[in-house]
Amino acid sequence: MRPEVSALRRGLGEPDPHGRLTLCRTGIGPRRARSAAAHRPAGDAPVAVAGIGGALAPDLATGDVVVASVVRADPLAPDAPAGEVRMPGADLLAAALRRRGLRVHVGPVVSSDRLVDGADRDRLAASGALVADLESAWLLAGCGDRPTACVRVVADTAGGSLYHPATLRRVRAALRVLPVVAAALTEWAAVAGSVHHLLLAAPRSFCAGVERAIAVVEQALERHGPPVYVRKEIVHNARVVADLRARGAVFVNELDEVPDGALTVFSAHGVSPAVRQEATDRRLPVIDATCPLVTKVHAEARRFAGRGDTVLLIGHPGHEETDGTLGEAPDRIRLVPDPAAAETVQVDDPERVSYLVQTTLAMDEAAGILDTLRRRFPALAGPGSDDICYATTNRQRAITAVAARADVVLVIGSTNSSNSRRLVEVAERAGARAHLIDGVGDIDLRWLVGAATVGITAGASAPPGLVDEVVAALGALGAREVSEHTAAVEDVVFTLPKEVRQP
Repeated sequence: MRPEVSALRRGLGEPDPHGRLTLCRTGIGPRRARSAAAHRPAGDAPVAVAGIGGALAPDLATGDVVVASVVRADPLAPDAPAGEVRMPGADLLAAALRRRGLRVHVGPVVSSDRLVDGADRDRLAASGALVADLESAWLLAGCGDRPTACVRVVADTAGGSLYHPATLRRVRAALRVLPVVAAALTEWAAVAGSVHHLLLAAPRSFCAGVERAIAVVEQALERHGPPVYVRKEIVHNARVVADLRARGAVFVNELDEVPDGALTVFSAHGVSPAVRQEATDRRLPVIDATCPLVTKVHAEARRFAGRGDTVLLIGHPGHEETDGTLGEAPDRIRLVPDPAAAETVQVDDPERVSYLVQTTLAMDEAAGILDTLRRRFPALAGPGSDDICYATTNRQRAITAVAARADVVLVIGSTNSSNSRRLVEVAERAGARAHLIDGVGDIDLRWLVGAATVGITAGASAPPGLVDEVVAALGALGAREVSEHTAAVEDVVFTLPKEVRQP
C-alpha cells in the first residue's frame, strides 16, 4: 500500500550510505507481487520485504513485529510458489529491532491470495504461521542465494474480525511502527552481502570436562528421574542450563535449598571441603561432576599447604573454581587476581611459598602475574604440570591465530563463563575487535559493517549447536566461504563417576 511506502521512507531518512537499499512499492496481492519480482534487478543484492500483516497467533498484538524465519504460500492459493524460503538470519534482524524498543517475534509467515479471516485464519494458524500477508511468498520466490528478509508489523489481531471499524485504527498504529522497521533494515542491508568469509577456530566449544559434567546430569536424570539438584550451574552456559532445567534438573546456589534425601550433583567447577562436609552431615546422595583437572588443583593445594607453604592462587575472586580451591586451606592460601596484587601479597616465609593457577585463565595473563611472583619469591615452587587446562590453552592459541586474520571476532559463550571472557581478551590483544555473545540474538549488525572476514570461536562450556546457528545466520547474510584454523586436535575423554557409569 502507498501508506506503507510512505512510512518506510520516513524511516530511511537520508539515502542509504552503502547504496544497498532501494525502496520499491509492489502493490497489493499475488499478481502485483509476481510482476514486481519479475522486474527485480539481476545479481546477488539483498531483498527485504516489509509492510503490515494480519496476526494468526493469539498472543500477537497490534504493533508487534514478526521477522520471518520461513516464508511460504498458502497451499490453497492458485499459482502458489513451490517450497518455502528459509531465513536462518532472522534472529540478527530481530535483535536490531528489539534494540529499538519493539516487541519482536520470530517465526513463519504465510502468504495468501486473499484477505484472511474466519475459517481461513484458523486453518493457516494451525500451520504454525504467526502472521499472514498477500505478497511475501511471491516476492521472495526465485531469490536463490541472495540474502533475504521479511518483516511484517501486526495490524489486525487474531481475536477479532478483519471487517470491523477498529481495523482502520489498528492499521494506522501498525504504520507508525514501520519507520523503525526501515531503520533496522538499513542496518541489515549495510552488512548483507558484505561478509564473505567465516574463519572458525579449532578446537572450540565443549571440552572433555564439560562433556563429562553434562553427561553426569543427563545420566542422573535418566536413571533416577527428576528432580536432580545441581549446586550452582553445572557449567557456565545459559543454553546448557536451560536445556537441563527443561529436563528436570533444579539448579540451586547452596545445599540448604536441597530437600532432605534429594540426589545432588556438584558442578564442574568443584566445591570446598566445607560443602562436602555439609552434604555428608545431611546424608545427601551426591554425584561429583568436578572436572578432573580442577580436582588436580585441589590436590595440589592440599599438598602444598600440608607441607607448610603459603600457597599463592592466581585466579579471579568470586569464581566458583577459586572459591572451592581457597576452601582447601583458607588459612594458607592467598588469592592473587592481578599484577598489582602480585606486587603486594605477603607470605609467612619466602622460602616456603608455592603457586597454583585457576584452570580457565588466559595464558599471558597468568604468565605476567607469575613472572612478578618469581621475581619477588625466588624459591617459589609450582605444580608438576601446568594448571591452565589443555582446552583453555588450545582455544586461546587458536583464537590468537584467527584474530590476526579476522576483521571482527565473535566468541560464543555466556557472560559468567571465565574461559569465554578470556577468549575475548586474547582476541583483542591479538588486534581484533571481539565480542562475547550467548547466541545469534546477541550479534549487533553494526559490528559487522566493513567486516569481510569474521572469526568465530566458542568457549569450552558453549554447545557446538550454537556455533552452527551463528554460522547459518552469517551465511544467510551472504558469507559463502567457511574455513577452519586448527591449533590442536583434542582426543581427551574423562571417565564418568561410578554412580552414573554404564555397566
